[in-house]
Amino acid sequence: MELHEPATPYEPSAPHRPENPSAPHGPENPSTPREPETLSAPQLAAIRRSLTSGRGALTRRSLLRAGGGGALALGGAGALAACGIPPAGKSGQDAKAEDHSDEEKLLNFSNWTQYIDVGDDKKSRPTLDAFHRRTGIKVRYTEDINDNVEFFGKIQAQLAAGQDTGRDLICVTDWLAARLIRLGWVRPLDAANLPHAYANLAPQFRSPDWDPGRAHSYPWTGISAVIAYNEKATGGRKVDSVAQLLEDPKLKGRVGMLSEMRDTVGLTLLDMGKRPEDFTDDDYGAAIARIQKAVDRRQIRRFTGNDYIDDLNKGDMAACVAWAGDLIQLQADNPAVKFAIPDTGYLTSTDNLLVPGKARHQRNAERLIDYYYEPKVAARLAAWINYVCPVDGVREELAKIDDTLASNPLILPDKEMAAKSHAFRSLSAQEEKAYEEKFAHLIGA
Repeated sequence: MELHEPATPYEPSAPHRPENPSAPHGPENPSTPREPETLSAPQLAAIRRSLTSGRGALTRRSLLRAGGGGALALGGAGALAACGIPPAGKSGQDAKAEDHSDEEKLLNFSNWTQYIDVGDDKKSRPTLDAFHRRTGIKVRYTEDINDNVEFFGKIQAQLAAGQDTGRDLICVTDWLAARLIRLGWVRPLDAANLPHAYANLAPQFRSPDWDPGRAHSYPWTGISAVIAYNEKATGGRKVDSVAQLLEDPKLKGRVGMLSEMRDTVGLTLLDMGKRPEDFTDDDYGAAIARIQKAVDRRQIRRFTGNDYIDDLNKGDMAACVAWAGDLIQLQADNPAVKFAIPDTGYLTSTDNLLVPGKARHQRNAERLIDYYYEPKVAARLAAWINYVCPVDGVREELAKIDDTLASNPLILPDKEMAAKSHAFRSLSAQEEKAYEEKFAHLIGA
């Protein structure tokens, strides 16, 4: 696979002088064994669902359209399946990459579409411009990530060969971040260059099982899966548990569950008193069996990606599992749409910033990560993208921009809500294949 040239990048103008404080070093994470990986038919089906209407196509950030974007995404998935994922060689990523940050005030950053603040002129990137003025580092910002798998297809050959991908910073979802770290294809971060990130990362995001102590990654945003309902369709009744979704006869035929395995099964596990962070094969099987009973009773209308939005808005779907970023936008137009956090907890995944192996400008990339962990900057970003902000201490700054957003727990969870957040544990290649096969059978994919 060849590296596709990214779209014309955004480049700010006008430099200034840098500042670079130091901080204690965070925990180190030693290299782990590399492993070849391939994708099964159920995994590829899950990827296609995600690309067209699932996490890979969340309304705020991804502009995949039926046609060009979708075809490109599926092509990326097919190419990935055909070539597999080769093991990385020890000589590639383990050798320390040469850093040219001192002599090259440059940084190449690949991100999702519509995933950063935009100026009134619809062209400028205010936070990137401010970073350039402060540090003199020019950020070549490219929105060339439409979905995780397609993007991985662009860069995996270079990463496997220990070559520079032409990118210094990338933003990918947690499951792909975990895979890149496991394969040894990203650089460990230097905490001395991350004082704000090290201090201000919200506790709920501090130590995922796939990157203990955040040795290789920092979250750009959090993506929460919660319960949504249309109170006109429920007759004013609140829906706040998975048990209601799966078993309440008054909701029969008007319930939606997500076609994303981790969110639907994770929430069900929580409702069963199990933790998505450390469940067993038997626990997973029991969760699948419980959802299957709801399917057999025709309790569930259908399994959806973010195409639940229209049905929920119109009331054709009374209640469903939904993503918080969608709900913030939907509620602005329809006050009948409400959300609830189950007492048993909810699922949160993350999109994460990582430095690919052999990146030329690691220190510059780390300084940009750290910059977005300054509360004032983080507030500007959160005000525009409306996903969960992973930065502590932004409420006051966000209130100066929009008090409504600052008080929205879907953007800034309070301590009680944050305590209910859970992450779906990392899966081995074998587990992922087996689990996706069972889930595909459940949803009829």
